Amino acid sequence: MIIHQWVPAAHRGDAVGDNALVMRGILRGWGHDSELFALSIDESLTGDVLPWVDTEARRADITIFHYAIPSPMTQAFGTLPGARVLHYHNVTPAHFFAPFDAGLCRLASLGRQEVETLVDRTDLALGVSEYNRRELDDMGFPRTDVLPIVVDTDRLRNAKPVPALEVLLKDGLANILFVGRIAPNKKIEDHIRLAEHFKRYVDTQYRFIFVGNDQAVPRYTAAIQALIAEYKMLPDRFWFTGPVPVDELAAYYRHAHAYVSLSEHEGFCVPLVEAMAMDVPVLAYGAAAVPETLGGAGVCFTPKDLEVAAEWLGALVYDQPLREQILEGQRQRVTAFGHDRLEPRLQSLLSELM
Repeated sequence: MIIHQWVPAAHRGDAVGDNALVMRGILRGWGHDSELFALSIDESLTGDVLPWVDTEARRADITIFHYAIPSPMTQAFGTLPGARVLHYHNVTPAHFFAPFDAGLCRLASLGRQEVETLVDRTDLALGVSEYNRRELDDMGFPRTDVLPIVVDTDRLRNAKPVPALEVLLKDGLANILFVGRIAPNKKIEDHIRLAEHFKRYVDTQYRFIFVGNDQAVPRYTAAIQALIAEYKMLPDRFWFTGPVPVDELAAYYRHAHAYVSLSEHEGFCVPLVEAMAMDVPVLAYGAAAVPETLGGAGVCFTPKDLEVAAEWLGALVYDQPLREQILEGQRQRVTAFGHDRLEPRLQSLLSELM
């Protein structure tokens, strides 16, 4: 059986592309002929991921299309002769980008419109979460289900030490970690406000670390820096690292005292699973798919009261009995995203199409 995957962009460290690579390994392990095709490919993935213009991309018995952004792939996918499986990773609503980038606002709006063109051209539409599946239902897809993202946490657990970085992270400050793009839906400004509450009411010995692309929305990043200046906070207490290699990412997780997510839109949120796998207690605002991904683990709070969040954050950092209780719950939850749980799910879904 030939089961190929399409993804608009294959970038190392990107949740969509990484998930597709893990899924390809699973499919090959089952004996299927399986390749991953992309429009944009990182240089480090050249030869491993194949260009979408390759005619072989259109010759599969089943094609799995990972959708997160509009692209020429969408229309072509709807015309394929084999079975078509849409794996929907969600599209950030356009209103988040409107104040900062008209181009990204339009792209997000087009992304929402474009996925709906596949309603009557897809044999099976899968959401990476129940939250996403409900969106597919609302769009009118007749046959929907859930297939969570396969998260490769072993790459973090087995990462090599980074001594120079780890010395810096062990200077006595509480390391509060966030991983992901610096984008408006992530509400990084609320992290800055949380830091102000933490400084006032909990402890002045803190450091907020943001690991991920900080140039995706430059005007938004500038607004975050302006807020730090407005609060007259110490700039060196806020690290914006940009994208980092996996060994450095693992080091940040290993030395984090807590992981914080204040995002207001997530279709799944892979870093929550990574944090749980790396034994970092999670504090998260319960928006969109976040409560579903946490599944009762971590500390998931609503409404967004940042004074209360600062108290919770202090408890996770300094209250050892509570911290251990939270970590134990997370260790149980993270098993839900292991290969042994997700492979049978993928096999069951594909067997219906075979």
